[in-house]
Amino acid sequence: MAASIGIMDSAYFVGRNEILTWINDRLHLNLSRVEEAASGAVQCQMLDMTFPGVVPMHKVNFDAKNEYDMIQNYKVLQDVFNKLKITKPLEINRLVKGRPLDNLEFLQWLKRFCDSTNGGIMNENYNPVERRSKGGRERSVKGSNKMPKSLQANNTPPNSSSVGLTKASGPKPANTAQVQALSKELTELKLSYDLLGKERDFYFSKLRDVELLCQTPELEDLPVVVAVKKILYATDANESALEDAQEYLNQSLAVGAEDEENGEQEKEEEEEEDH
Repeated sequence: MAASIGIMDSAYFVGRNEILTWINDRLHLNLSRVEEAASGAVQCQMLDMTFPGVVPMHKVNFDAKNEYDMIQNYKVLQDVFNKLKITKPLEINRLVKGRPLDNLEFLQWLKRFCDSTNGGIMNENYNPVERRSKGGRERSVKGSNKMPKSLQANNTPPNSSSVGLTKASGPKPANTAQVQALSKELTELKLSYDLLGKERDFYFSKLRDVELLCQTPELEDLPVVVAVKKILYATDANESALEDAQEYLNQSLAVGAEDEENGEQEKEEEEEEDH
């Protein structure tokens, strides 16, 4: 499954807020930005929750602040990938930089992978706080062998009385006109969905091309490129970064114009001295 999630998969269009809610609900954390997961510890624990006992949580450092400590977490994650035969490459050098788009993209992939593994069902016997503490390792691993309550409920066979009740009190079949109307509506919705998906993929690919262009070493320090990156990497969903980018660009251009004017004046003064 890991290898089949392509860059244009719908997984990569899950919003930042949904990703943060997914992490915070399952791991009992309080992250407010995807960059806070750049240390790799969150990713390790998500796989620990999905595959109990596979991740050596005592090696995971949730207090990692510098790149060296973060890389140690990603080494643990890489070992887990190898055990589970996950073929997705880990771009550690990019992830530890804490860039929002890089970390969001990886978390989007991780959410799709975990959801596809357990059907999105949360392991109710998993205690994330205990697993992060030194004393919770053995207890959590043992408890993870129990089937979650939600799975037990889904696997409980119905008794004969409930089956009989369902057959007796089931809804009447819809008439032909209703079926045709619903089929037509469903077809229209599918067409609309396909069109929106193509449009979304088109604009996402353009956005990705812009980001790659902005990362070109010869261009990344130009004022206009820095201004574009301010918009790309803005973290506040409620405010537009356009004003901030425009202000930065105007200031940079003003400084550049002033430097150019001073250079011309110095050149004129030198020419006057020569005459």
